[in-house]
Amino acid sequence: MEFRDHVRLTGQALKRWFIAQTQDAIAVGLIWLVGLMLIGVPLAPLWAVLGGLFQYIPNLGPVLALIGPAMAAAISGGGMRFIYVLILYAVIVVVDGLVIQPYVMRRTARVPIWASLLMPIVLGILLPSFWGVLIAAPLLAIIYAYRSRHAGPQPRAEQQRSLPQPRPPR
Repeated sequence: MEFRDHVRLTGQALKRWFIAQTQDAIAVGLIWLVGLMLIGVPLAPLWAVLGGLFQYIPNLGPVLALIGPAMAAAISGGGMRFIYVLILYAVIVVVDGLVIQPYVMRRTARVPIWASLLMPIVLGILLPSFWGVLIAAPLLAIIYAYRSRHAGPQPRAEQQRSLPQPRPPR
């Protein structure tokens, strides 16, 4: 495999990761929009767009997305609206981290769900800083792109399943 092939494969893997990240950001932005509009937070579309954009920043992004709606809710509606925004934030973080992001990574970048859940934890421990979690998802996309490229021939059982089966005689 030549250097150009490596660059091309890595670029395609990063492109698929970026597409997955964009789909995740859109989904989170839509959840923020619906939730904030139901709660009645002022400037809900602005906070939803910012919430979607902040999805590109791992770990810190969701917290940054919370600050604006929480302040707007506290100023405009008092304590209960603020509590509802905190509950919405908790729901978004859990649903995104355990459902949306692993699903989109599996569908777009072909990364198994278990790997997209486990890798940020492992790299966060091995590289005790923000960088381990930051590089986990794109690194997984690259690893699985190379893995699928270098996968050997299909096992015999899978080859037989893909072949058309003969009809039984009458």
